[in-house]
Amino acid sequence: MFKVFVAAVAGLALSTAASAQTVVEGQDYTLLENPVATVADDDHIEVTEVFWFGCPHCYGLQDTVNEWYDTLDDDVEVIKMPATMGGNWNTHATAFYAAQSLGIEEELHQDFFDAIHQDGQSLTDEDDIAAFFANYGVTEDEAKKALNSFPVRSETNKANSRMREMRLMGVPALVVDGRFVVTPSTAGGADNMPVVAEALIEQVRSERAE
Repeated sequence: MFKVFVAAVAGLALSTAASAQTVVEGQDYTLLENPVATVADDDHIEVTEVFWFGCPHCYGLQDTVNEWYDTLDDDVEVIKMPATMGGNWNTHATAFYAAQSLGIEEELHQDFFDAIHQDGQSLTDEDDIAAFFANYGVTEDEAKKALNSFPVRSETNKANSRMREMRLMGVPALVVDGRFVVTPSTAGGADNMPVVAEALIEQVRSERAE
């Protein structure tokens, strides 16, 4: 309950805090020397949330970022991107894109996190993942076909390429406009990541208005 309360208060205060904060390159965020191509519409500002389902820090950040996402203006598009660093990371990334291809990812996303961090499930075995997916209106056979499909493998490979271009060595991370990388270490803590990202969104808006 306390965690949810803090996240809610933080979400309400984000706009004020961000507008009052001046962010500094190399201190609050990292600027990519070679920007990453964005996938959001050209008239939108992209915020990419890079995460791993197995990461406790990513899990702990969910309430805060979800509260923040609800405050964002219509010109901001959030892209969720699973990190790929081999092993279980890639398995979970494949699960993310398989769920997306089946149209159940949005409904399943938080439950997948909860199953790992609250219920102690690893969800790294294909049969276990398929059984989990079956709770969302698809059959286990459909889930397995999606997990092994070429489009899903292709999306996982694209995520791997993007992560390398972002020069990420860990998660969670927020990448704004394909240029600005915000991590817990640069932001002064995971809960402050949306505050820094909000300030960077305002910076992008100002640049585009010139």
